Amino acid sequence: MTDRPFGAPAGLLQRFARAEVRVVDVREAAEQLDDGLVPGLQLDVVDAGRGPLLVLSEAGRSTRVQLAELAAQMTRARVAATPAGITAALTSWLTHRPVPDDAAADTGLAVLDWTDARSTALGWQVVVVRDGQTVPWRPSRAATPALVHRTRSAALGRSLQLPAELRVTGPVGVWTHPEVPGLHSAVLLRPEEALAEMAARGLRLREMHVVVTPERPVACAEPGAARRLAAEGTEPCLTLPWQALADLGWA
Repeated sequence: MTDRPFGAPAGLLQRFARAEVRVVDVREAAEQLDDGLVPGLQLDVVDAGRGPLLVLSEAGRSTRVQLAELAAQMTRARVAATPAGITAALTSWLTHRPVPDDAAADTGLAVLDWTDARSTALGWQVVVVRDGQTVPWRPSRAATPALVHRTRSAALGRSLQLPAELRVTGPVGVWTHPEVPGLHSAVLLRPEEALAEMAARGLRLREMHVVVTPERPVACAEPGAARRLAAEGTEPCLTLPWQALADLGWA
């Protein structure tokens, strides 16, 4: 998943107009947000020996981070040092908070994600959707192997029912989820159906290869066209025959 806990990157002019985000400003934003949190989510500012801490608690999971570190991260991310800018950044940070085991079990979906830091291998990842974004689930220490298995199986089942939209451009079929960008790759759980729908739309692929970049539309084409698409891209991607999708593990 894309690591942008404070939202989209700042615009070009904002990157040059760098301003420091202060601890007191983050504290004020946190105190304002505390009144409008979703049920079950608790946000507290606790004064500690090394400085105030932001404590986030939800369904038995707790995250503690120093306000000074949050302020420094926001400054590095070029967050606008205004009440609105800091509140928006903190709201985005809350969206990316750890996913509780119960939430993953109840609403989790399966999508493809990178399994390594160098973006060279893909695997399935359980995510939940928050504010139109996908947030990955990392099992807690209390999650048993049985719970992890049930959660992953349920996520696969839900993703099989997700809608997908096809756009045919020349020799390439492009698949997207109609609402959430992070769910584009769920269509690859049913590649035979994708092949059949593309054939019905006039795109008959004898040796379909898929070009996958997590959170981006999925392209399907013959091997040569797929390799050209991958070579022309600016982001890491992986090209593989559709039969190899069945062999992918979990990220």
